[in-house]
Parts: sequence; C-alpha cells; structure tokens
Amino acid sequence: MKYNCKKTRSVFNIKGRTIGDGQFMVIAGPCSVESQEQILDIAREVSTSGATVLRGSAFKPRTSPYDFQGMGAEGLKFLQLAANKHNLLCISEVVNTEDVALVAEYVDILQVGSRNMHNFSLLKAVGNARKPVLLKRGFAATYKEFLLAAEYILGHGNNEVILCERGIRTFETHTRNTLDIAAVPILRELTHLPIIVDPSHGTGLRNIVAPMALAAMAVQADGIMVEVHTTPDESITDAQQAISPAMFATMMDGLNKMAAVVNVQL
Repeated sequence: MKYNCKKTRSVFNIKGRTIGDGQFMVIAGPCSVESQEQILDIAREVSTSGATVLRGSAFKPRTSPYDFQGMGAEGLKFLQLAANKHNLLCISEVVNTEDVALVAEYVDILQVGSRNMHNFSLLKAVGNARKPVLLKRGFAATYKEFLLAAEYILGHGNNEVILCERGIRTFETHTRNTLDIAAVPILRELTHLPIIVDPSHGTGLRNIVAPMALAAMAVQADGIMVEVHTTPDESITDAQQAISPAMFATMMDGLNKMAAVVNVQL
C-alpha cells in the first residue's frame, strides 16, 4: 500500500512559521477556552517561553454529555484575539462538518480529534477547506488506518496535513493512553507528512509530559502539542494532564538544550 508517495518531506509555511523542515513546532495552551481572561493569560505565558501556536478548543466532543462542551463561536473569538495579541498562530478542534467554515474563519490550523479520525464526512470537509489540518490518530487506529484517514483529506485537495500521535488504548491503565513514540520514526518511513506528538493526551499525567516531549524531539518529531493552564488543578477539562506555565518554561529549557544536540531549530 502506498500513501500519497513523495520522495521529499513536505514543508508547510503557515503565516511565516514552517513545519517539516527541521523547525520544531510547539503548540501549547488549554484544553478548552474557558474565558477571555484565561486564554489571554495563557497565551502570554506560552509565547514568552517560546511556543509558536496557541491551542484551545471551543467545541469539545466529550465522553459524558454532562461535561463541559465548549464555548462555541465566542471561544473561537477569544482564541483568535489572544493569538493575535501575542503573535501566535492558533489551532482549534472542529467536530462537525457544518462547523468547518466557522472554525476556519478564526484559526490558522484546523484540528480533527481522535474520536473523529474515522469521520469520513468531516475529513472530506476539512480537505475542501484549504486550511492546514492537524489530524490526531484514533485511540485504536493502526498506522495504516491513520494514514488512510489522512488520504481522505489529501484526496480532497488539501496537501497541508500534519499527523499527530496522541497515544493509543492498550491494557495499561496507569496512564490515560499508551504513547506510541515508535510511531514517529515508523511514520517517517511511510509518509512525507510532518508528524508531531501530544504527550498530554498520550499520558494523561502532567509529571511525565516533559520527558515525553523530550522523547518526541529525540525521535525526530516535527513538534509537540501540550496542554498548559495557569491553574492546572482548576482546569475545566483534562486537569490531571495540564501543566503550569512554570513547568512549561522548564520543559522548553530542556527542549532548547536537546535541540542543539539533535540539530533541530526551536
């Protein structure tokens, strides 16, 4: 099986920021946009420490229908405002096909979450959106299934697809998921697309986010996505895996030191 074969690795330029050419992209921010003040505070903190992309979901597909589902369009406005103020790109998850145009109006990168990796209608819709897409691996998806999901986006004319390893479901229950760090070098052999790692969802434990971020850089990932919150324990969603701005700054210091060793730009 061949996956959109190309001899050279793809490099995307998103408003002057590149991914796929040895530049390590750091995406950071809260799981959910909770208020204008919250996202502005976090944007300031992560930009100061070296992040280039601000994350924050306005639409949240939750396992329980009683959990916080996001702020919707208002959250997108707050996210864009915070990103622009601190010279960051921004990314947010799109959940439904009817929301693609709305989310694309406010963000620089569309995110398709793990639960929607097999939502083929949504994959086609973001393929038609002509906006960079970050596609997360399904929690039970094989490499083949992951890459074929990307093909749906590529096949609809959108060549700017970033793959995200975010952990898979295994028999282990100590961590939220089992972070498949081997996915990075394996996928680099199978596809030309950039590959990033999400150590927050991949582990679910804030104390091991930083070591897994370092591991991602060591295996030649093109970037990471981490959850940062000014008061992690008070985060409405994913509190256990959110790291504080101080932890993020320490992690970035470690990544800067490693970057010099593995010859990547941060």
